Amino acid sequence: MAGHSESSRGEKKSGEATNEIPTFNAENLQTNMKAIYYSRTFLSIIGGVIAGILGFTSLTGFIFYFLVMAITSVGLIAKSGFSIHSYFDSWNRVIFDGFLSGLMSFVLFWTYPF
Repeated sequence: MAGHSESSRGEKKSGEATNEIPTFNAENLQTNMKAIYYSRTFLSIIGGVIAGILGFTSLTGFIFYFLVMAITSVGLIAKSGFSIHSYFDSWNRVIFDGFLSGLMSFVLFWTYPF
């Protein structure tokens, strides 16, 4: 990519700092986001079933959900080799995306046996 600090011959000047803008492949970013949504949904369902079996009620169940989502976020970050900006455009994508949709799945499977 032709940078901002290249001269007309294509050589970099020694005194200029390089300001590279990170670029992402949209298809790869979309695939990575789908992986996050699927992981959160699957672990929300499993967490809801476990919370229902263990008999967690009210606040205890929601704390369990937040614990499951925190573990999921750490697992996704570890899976990316702690190099978030190589696979996603921000930390918020890994930590918060799919959080509320996972909550609905969790509640559905948590309260199903009742």
